[in-house]
Amino acid sequence: MDRRFYIKAALGAAAMTSVAGQARAKPAAAGGKGPIVLYCDLEVDPAREQEMLKHFHTKFKPAGAKFKGFIDLKILKLRTHIQGYELPPAVNYRFQLTYENEELRQIWIASPTHAALWPGIENTLTNKNFQVLLFDSV
Repeated sequence: MDRRFYIKAALGAAAMTSVAGQARAKPAAAGGKGPIVLYCDLEVDPAREQEMLKHFHTKFKPAGAKFKGFIDLKILKLRTHIQGYELPPAVNYRFQLTYENEELRQIWIASPTHAALWPGIENTLTNKNFQVLLFDSV
């Protein structure tokens, strides 16, 4: 066994991982052309939470990850409200999508894949008039 080979390979892999992470975390270019983050505050029917989570993790997120510009997608469950403006009382989840830019996010939103898969989340909501916030990374 050539230990030096394995040590060099491990160090090279670590360096590549670091470079890949830095490439995803680029700061915004002038004019707001950098990464964007979209938040949706959702009121998921408590009786349908597991259905929504299964759909999100097994279908929606894997499909979205295949689109150009995708950086990250999370579904976050609200633990507690600590400070600030009051949320509608039934908000229990936050959807967080990060894309390289808004133009590429719009391609994902307009896709037949998104049209087919979004109802699997939306149909578990008790209120479809949810808050949507779009932020530029600066």
